[in-house]
Amino acid sequence: MIFSGEVHPFRNPVQSLHLDIFQKIKALGFNAVSFYTFWGLHEYKRGDISFDGFLDLQPFFDAAKKAGIYLIARPGPYVNAEASGGGFPGWGTHTVGLWRTQNATYVEAMTGYIKAVGTKIAENQITKGGPIILVQAENEYSGFQAPYTEDFEYEKILLEQFRAVGITVPITTNDAWPGGHFTSVDIYGYDSYPNGFDCANPYVWASDSVPEYFWGSHLDINPQAPNAVWEFQGGAFDPWGGAGYASCATLLGPDFERVFYKNQLALSTTILNLYMIFGGTNWGGIGHPGVYTSYDYGSAIAEDRTLREKYYEIKLQANFLAVTPAYLTSRPQNIYATQGSFTGNIALKTTQLLDVVGKKTAFYIVRQTNASSTALQSYTLTVATSIGTLTIPTIGGSLTLNGRDSKIHVVDYTAGSMNVLYSSAEILTWATIDGKDILLVYGNAGELHETAFMFSDMPPAAEVLSGSASLKQKTLRNNSLCIFLANRANAYQFWVLYPPTSGNFASYSTEDPIIVKGGYLVRSVDIDDDTLAIKGDLNDTTTFEIIAPAASSKFVTFNGEALKLSKTPQGTLTAERSAHLPTVELPKLSSLIWKTADSLPEIKADYSDVEWTVANHTVTINPTPPTTPVVLFAGDYGYHTGNILWRGHFTATGDETAFSAQIQGGSAFGFSIWLDSTFIGSWEGNAVCSEYTSISQFPSLLDEGSTHVLTILQDHMGLEENWWAAGEDFKKPRGILNYTFFGRSVPSVTVWKVTGNLGGESYADKTRGGLNEGGLYGERQGWHLPGFDDAKWAVGKPTAGISNAGVSFYRTTFNLNIPEGVDYPLALVVGNSTTHPHVRSQLYVNGYNFGKYVNNIGPQKSFPVPQGVLNYNGQNTLAVSLWAAGSGGGKLESLTLEFTAKVETSGPPVVNAPLTSWSPRSGIY
Repeated sequence: MIFSGEVHPFRNPVQSLHLDIFQKIKALGFNAVSFYTFWGLHEYKRGDISFDGFLDLQPFFDAAKKAGIYLIARPGPYVNAEASGGGFPGWGTHTVGLWRTQNATYVEAMTGYIKAVGTKIAENQITKGGPIILVQAENEYSGFQAPYTEDFEYEKILLEQFRAVGITVPITTNDAWPGGHFTSVDIYGYDSYPNGFDCANPYVWASDSVPEYFWGSHLDINPQAPNAVWEFQGGAFDPWGGAGYASCATLLGPDFERVFYKNQLALSTTILNLYMIFGGTNWGGIGHPGVYTSYDYGSAIAEDRTLREKYYEIKLQANFLAVTPAYLTSRPQNIYATQGSFTGNIALKTTQLLDVVGKKTAFYIVRQTNASSTALQSYTLTVATSIGTLTIPTIGGSLTLNGRDSKIHVVDYTAGSMNVLYSSAEILTWATIDGKDILLVYGNAGELHETAFMFSDMPPAAEVLSGSASLKQKTLRNNSLCIFLANRANAYQFWVLYPPTSGNFASYSTEDPIIVKGGYLVRSVDIDDDTLAIKGDLNDTTTFEIIAPAASSKFVTFNGEALKLSKTPQGTLTAERSAHLPTVELPKLSSLIWKTADSLPEIKADYSDVEWTVANHTVTINPTPPTTPVVLFAGDYGYHTGNILWRGHFTATGDETAFSAQIQGGSAFGFSIWLDSTFIGSWEGNAVCSEYTSISQFPSLLDEGSTHVLTILQDHMGLEENWWAAGEDFKKPRGILNYTFFGRSVPSVTVWKVTGNLGGESYADKTRGGLNEGGLYGERQGWHLPGFDDAKWAVGKPTAGISNAGVSFYRTTFNLNIPEGVDYPLALVVGNSTTHPHVRSQLYVNGYNFGKYVNNIGPQKSFPVPQGVLNYNGQNTLAVSLWAAGSGGGKLESLTLEFTAKVETSGPPVVNAPLTSWSPRSGIY
């Protein structure tokens, strides 16, 4: 079975951290990772395709192989992914023609990227010694903008282009639902997000939310292939103004995983990918307007790379599947008749899976009929076994199922030399070590369970073991079988790892398992003669219990330190180990010396915009028709990210009283307007409005014939996704849709000028990519970069702020000295201001934009910054842009640097991302 999770390399610019994530996924029991690539980052300027720096895919591929993880490549060209433009490049907004079709201009646009990224993928296929086993074409090619329908010629062109660059592994696609689109691929599959995205109501489930029809759809569409779910819900995105990702993690928490993932297993899903397993960060403008900086997603591995409870729940299921080959050939027998089946309790639904090849093993997946129910249900289970029909528990009493829970009961299940005739307790794993069969089963604390065994050298009679779910061990058959019956909390502590073998795929071994109980994380095991080396992470003192071959575990080390071993009566080894968590003092940001400078000189009387781009287009290919004399769409002039500034020059008639502008920037955007150096109004934004029309009153009548400048600062929240094929949503403009003056006689703007990031599509900072910086004066000058000389700046802090509407830049430096051997993730935490609510801020760490804070919208106030962007052993530069949109100015209520966790780690050493320093920029203005 392929059990995988989604990880996006572009959401983590620190290449050396990929291995940490892969090791955590491997320890989870998964064998694969699915990943998108982001066309719009790789080809920010048309024809200039980059795989340099954080865009280099090879370190990601190499880390996966080192960890023993297979890869499923998803290069698009369209990916959705809550990414700006859905992964499309910004220059596509001024490229004629419909995208995601056979349209010649689109095919021409995508061809260079497909060739370049496809070649990288082809070089790393499993057939060439790499980790890539599958490649996905397109993404959710399922919805079509009327009057268009599925474009079979486009599908054919795309497949031909992938094959032409040398891709020989199977090509897949993910339908947004089992709709039968793009079935010409090798392995068709679909997506499912059954619990939705309402993180504001994390305890609300629909009563009928568990999908039951997927197996039937699979038989209708592609019965000859595996039942593949390329995206199954692993969390949820959260929008601007949302509830926050902690609520998403609750909505899609361990109980969701038990009910929904096991139901998917009941439908004989043999390729299952969870989206996301690690979300990462929408740093540097990566996200589309529907999401904020964090892309935590409520995933099993949080944005700061810590492990949530749901991680440990998935681990139980993944480890069970890893030792259950009969599941691969099992098929559901009663998908349309589950209510009351096998239990006689109509409050329960039970799906029977039978091994149609081995003709022996059966699985019974039990859940509540009403998925939202929190009631406790009692039941017995009547099953057919190799010795006849039995009702479990056979010794009397009943089984119980909590609300929002599900269980997999096995019948005639092979585990080593024994046949598990049946088990009401769920199986975590089994192994044969030193000739002894080890079986780990578990249930909820206090539940009564019954497990029966038959042995090959016995007449057909069962040996029954019963008891409550708590951590206990029992040996049977003259010490040839050791049973661990654990409650769920104890089951979470078990890890199953495989020592590497030899050869090119040494880390992919599934032989000779070692079972370790204890620790926050166990990353790997290795054997050298009589010594077992365990590597892992601890956040507290733990007692290890180790099940390993005696000859290779005479000595055991953890993170290189010898353990003092004791042996239990069952032959397992135990040892206590405390976590090494040294005290580290963090700098108090409020006590640092901060420097500040005005970042909106554009409103000063002597400012010259001679170097700005003249907005003089009179036609556009954009599907939104302009209503202004010249096109005022930033994308038409090559600006696709961050803050955008407009300057409109006009000569007064003397009758003007106000100015109105309709501006579009995406959800949660805002804008401010100045007449010359006088602030005349803002739209502070809200969570849902992507465009807004304001009316700004002039402070007084202007002198007839006098010349003036309107300066408009607007936010750009990313390009819309383009989910509808043959649609053009991603081309929705960012800029001024319309404007007018009020008065008896109104002027005409003689010239409009625009600027965004320095260089536009020919962006200045090749290290951090085209989306990282916007058009603020300080950004264009490179003030956010390490090494900029701010010696002549005034002293001032972002927590003091400014007293009027405008933009200021702040800089400080600090040192960190965090020792090796620990993982102490850090976050910048902003305090919410109620006295100055209309503040927008960007947080630049060593030049990387790792925080976009909107005080009056939220919800994000804590911004994780990974090691490698932060220099943990040296100097760091922190720069803050502060845009006060209210006439009374604004500030950050507080700004602190805080640990989000403290863990001793054996994780791979972290090499800093390139922290390229400031150097003189050509063409700055």
